[in-house]
Amino acid sequence: MTSTRGSADLADDWTRQRSRLRRALRRVDVFFLLVCTVVGLDTIGSVAAHGPQGLTWMVVLAVVFFLPYGLLVAELGTAFPLEGGPYVWTKLAFGRFVAGVNQVLYWVTNPIWIGGSLTVVALTTFRSFFVDLDPFWTHVAGLVFVWASVLAVASSLRVGKWVPTAGGLARVVLLGFFTVSVVIYGLRNGFQPLHAHEFAPTYPGFVALVPALIFNFVGFELPNTAAEEMTDARRTVPFAILRSGLASFLLYGLPILGILLVVPADRIGGLDGFVDACKTVFTVYGGSVAPDGTVTLTGWGQVFGMICAGGLIIGVLTSGVGWAMGAHRAQAVACADGAGPRWLGEFSAKRGTPVRINVLSGVLASVVMVLALDLSGGDAEKYFSAVLALTISTTFISYVVTFPALLVLRRRMPDVPRPFRIPGGTAGVTAVTALTTGLVAFTVATLIWPGLGVGWFGTGGNPDDSLPSGFAGQRFDYTLTQVVPLAALLVLGTAFQLAGRRTR
Repeated sequence: MTSTRGSADLADDWTRQRSRLRRALRRVDVFFLLVCTVVGLDTIGSVAAHGPQGLTWMVVLAVVFFLPYGLLVAELGTAFPLEGGPYVWTKLAFGRFVAGVNQVLYWVTNPIWIGGSLTVVALTTFRSFFVDLDPFWTHVAGLVFVWASVLAVASSLRVGKWVPTAGGLARVVLLGFFTVSVVIYGLRNGFQPLHAHEFAPTYPGFVALVPALIFNFVGFELPNTAAEEMTDARRTVPFAILRSGLASFLLYGLPILGILLVVPADRIGGLDGFVDACKTVFTVYGGSVAPDGTVTLTGWGQVFGMICAGGLIIGVLTSGVGWAMGAHRAQAVACADGAGPRWLGEFSAKRGTPVRINVLSGVLASVVMVLALDLSGGDAEKYFSAVLALTISTTFISYVVTFPALLVLRRRMPDVPRPFRIPGGTAGVTAVTALTTGLVAFTVATLIWPGLGVGWFGTGGNPDDSLPSGFAGQRFDYTLTQVVPLAALLVLGTAFQLAGRRTR
């Protein structure tokens, strides 16, 4: 038996859509796509804001989550190299209904993320380095950001793949230049002292950090959503995961350390921590830092600051584009398979991309951006925290369902050729499944109820201290920002199933 069994289980309408795909993803394209999607520039400040123990937990989670997660995707991606990736794996394991509802959560994450935290980071960076915007032009700039991503994803993969490639290169240049600048700044002005006890891991720190850290460790499955558009998925996936994983760990860890070394701990913000650190270190090229922490860039410092600001905006834009390329394809495959409205499963005959689902995503992202900006009353930090938490929780709920497919398919389809197999037999697969599924499930719980377990059984700490920025003393309000949208998305997923009955 081969992986064509999974192909035969898809609805007949997908056969017509499959003929429109074009093989355009080479190994180097997949590498940069993964670097672009895994290295999230929007959460670097969130991790740094929790101090040096963030680096400790980053190393721990690299071992107990990042590595097992890479192994999981490498096996599923090479055994079932089919367009739609996670949707197909979940369907083969648990059936169309579960996979369809789950896929809606995975897809909707993208417009929420683009219209939410990514837009906020881009706007904050623009205001910090270029010019402040009044409310009207803030909305206009946000819409330009959203629809630039729509255009990039709607283009043919042969053209569109260069966007995440540019994003990957921008990360290497931006984060590399920032790291070098940190060294120069420290040699001239001295570093912030970091003490050994600050690296000691604590449970409250873990609860606060695990969502952002694991969110920046996911994305390996995205190239598999375009598996039939790769030149050789079975050989490409394992190597791309290994190389991009190592690169991502360094590109993410070094800037966090740099922020901790140059910005006083009490001035590191989750939203603008990385932006403030860039402004501070670029004063070595021209500028000054006032006693109250206000940074003024001049000369080459201002020039480099503006260049890096542009790189940061490109970086967060390409993050959204990279995820959209994958999530939109998987949702289009699901719709063509009868797990959603048939018209959303249409791939463009000219471009080979799911234009309709892409445009719908752009509309949703625009609505999220406009509503959130208006409802937040201009409190960007509060808006950023709520939307980022919702983005992570919707993604991770889908992972709670998809990750166990590894163990189920090992048992249900043992004869499917697996070019890459997780070592250790059943015990190895069980351990990988348990670690990855358990950690994402725990993360979802801590996002819905921040501070879960803090202060229990006589331990120290106040669970309310774990509430995101802007929600101090507002646990009920924060909980509503998570529970209500999640309930609405589950209803939407069920409605998609009903809409797909005619296709089935």
